[in-house]
Amino acid sequence: MKRFLVVSTALMCALGISACAYVAPTLGQLPEQQQLQGAPQYRDGAFRNEVASPPRPGGLGMAFRMIRGRFEPRDPRTAPTVALPSVKTDLAALPREQDIVVWLGHSSYFVQIGGKRLLIDPVFSSYAAPLPWMVRAFDGSSPFAIEDLPAIDVVLITHDHYDHLDHATMKALEPKTGLVIAGLGNGAHLRHWGYAPAKIREMNWNSSVEVAPGVQVHVLPAQHYSGRFMQRNQSLWASYALETSGRRLYFSGDTGFGPHFADIGKRFERFDFVALDAGQYNAKWADIHMTPEEASRAAEILDTGALLSGHAGRFSLARHAWDEPFERALEASKGKNYRLLTPRIGEPINLGDPQQSFAHWWKGLE
Repeated sequence: MKRFLVVSTALMCALGISACAYVAPTLGQLPEQQQLQGAPQYRDGAFRNEVASPPRPGGLGMAFRMIRGRFEPRDPRTAPTVALPSVKTDLAALPREQDIVVWLGHSSYFVQIGGKRLLIDPVFSSYAAPLPWMVRAFDGSSPFAIEDLPAIDVVLITHDHYDHLDHATMKALEPKTGLVIAGLGNGAHLRHWGYAPAKIREMNWNSSVEVAPGVQVHVLPAQHYSGRFMQRNQSLWASYALETSGRRLYFSGDTGFGPHFADIGKRFERFDFVALDAGQYNAKWADIHMTPEEASRAAEILDTGALLSGHAGRFSLARHAWDEPFERALEASKGKNYRLLTPRIGEPINLGDPQQSFAHWWKGLE
């Protein structure tokens, strides 16, 4: 028995050391606090929302919440039982002169606008967590690999959660990427993963940069939080507007419904296309995620011509059925002035074609 206990303890220690060695690089790096001083959103050692939000613990507190969440009631259909239909578009062959959005699942997007190619919150891994057995991607939802991508002019990161900032993806993207734009503090992760400082642009809310002649990226507020198991809210979360002389797009990233939508709507007057957080919601997240009905209200406030209801279709973080967000978005869009876009993962949206329509691909899938 003593020998068994010694061997078991040694194996457990070895597994623990191996797990720590595997996870450590994915955690990223905390920024130096002096870099953050002076930002209006950074107060008392942490970034804050414009509307006060309950504190969310990191470290062991976060681990406890994750373990407890595994045992809380969930809809039996949080993940589909069949492979999802998707389209493996040849992204490199898309005509540069066409303004196009390709939903890559969850909150990842490939965007062509003004002749430039951008990625937003790219996650090409088959999981969205520190360990591969956690938060697995749905079957059929990962048609693309890094090798399928053309050279990318700009990568936009809304915040540093694992389903938006993926260590393996960003490492592999580095040779293909010209510039990464992210909120203040996020550059520490990227530098830790091998990005040269010249490739990183950390920006505050309500600031803008021209990434090419006539192509503006606007960094805008969101209602969320940040942290990768370490100390919370040491990097700034954000949403983005992309603007050319003829088109305006908006990507909310993760956000709760709040007054920032009215401010953004007033500033930009109208959008041609918006992609909004509407797919991972429950009562505990009411301040930091939107329901499909709230996303519909936000779309109206932003005066958009088209809405893509995102943050769904690839990973399940919440406890509702995997297809519920699509059904609720469809119902909420009835009688509204915007078009609800429902592309399959990988199916291009031609922003120059206001008559383009898509099937309700999730219907009939279990």
